[in-house]
Amino acid sequence: MSNTLKTFILLGILTILFIWFGNLVGGKTGMTIALIMAGMMNFISYWFSDKIILTLYGAKELKPSQAPELHEIVRELSAKAGIPKPKVYLIENPHPNAFATGRGPGHSAVAVTSGILKLLNKRELRGVLSHEIAHIKHRDILIATISATIAGAISYLAYMARWIAWFGAFSDDENSGGNFLFLIIASIVLPLAALLIQLAISRSREYSADEGGAKISRDPLALASALSKLAYGTSKIPLDANPSTAHLFIVNPLKEDFFSSLFSTHPPIEERIKRLKKLARKWGMYL
Repeated sequence: MSNTLKTFILLGILTILFIWFGNLVGGKTGMTIALIMAGMMNFISYWFSDKIILTLYGAKELKPSQAPELHEIVRELSAKAGIPKPKVYLIENPHPNAFATGRGPGHSAVAVTSGILKLLNKRELRGVLSHEIAHIKHRDILIATISATIAGAISYLAYMARWIAWFGAFSDDENSGGNFLFLIIASIVLPLAALLIQLAISRSREYSADEGGAKISRDPLALASALSKLAYGTSKIPLDANPSTAHLFIVNPLKEDFFSSLFSTHPPIEERIKRLKKLARKWGMYL
């Protein structure tokens, strides 16, 4: 199954959960209120995503004269991807990482840390940037916003469900006890299910960006080598990142343990490298 198809199936499941839970809790009215509230918050986040994330990490725009080689790589890869050249930003931080942001191909930016520029060679950096440009081409910021909106609406409905269950527990209706218990369980389980689906969508988009970036650069082994170095580098030099933005980075900037890895926005580095090497073999490249 392709990563794109998997993403749409997961979005479909998330939507079905929202519709079912919304009708259960508040009917069409409650469902609409929850969707509007979540939608408004995420629309603002989506529309100003580039400014918000770049400001959060103190990114400074780089002019072509300041980093000609970096700009040339971005120009070449974006031309191959068939999208306008994104703006290029630098984050002065020894942590090696990179991300893409923006509303779409016409309003996008790629940001790299000073740490990644020191860690990777030119070929590996090209592999990383091809991954980020694939995210822009695939409009992954929009997909992430849609999944966040639906998951956020389910969370609002869960909050409403707990209030309804609490007040229902004091009614004289003989069925109120069963309804109370059902609503409480649903208000706990469904937001968790929505979160897990949202994380699965994020992981699916990472795999898709790996493959898409490899097709743009025609060099999957460069990205595989970069991911191997970044896995080591990010573990040695962690980033004080906002968890809500972790999914944007090419590798998870947060320190992971066994429990947190279960809720990671990124698939395992080893599996990503394995898939890239498999793609290289398919193309007849030497490992």
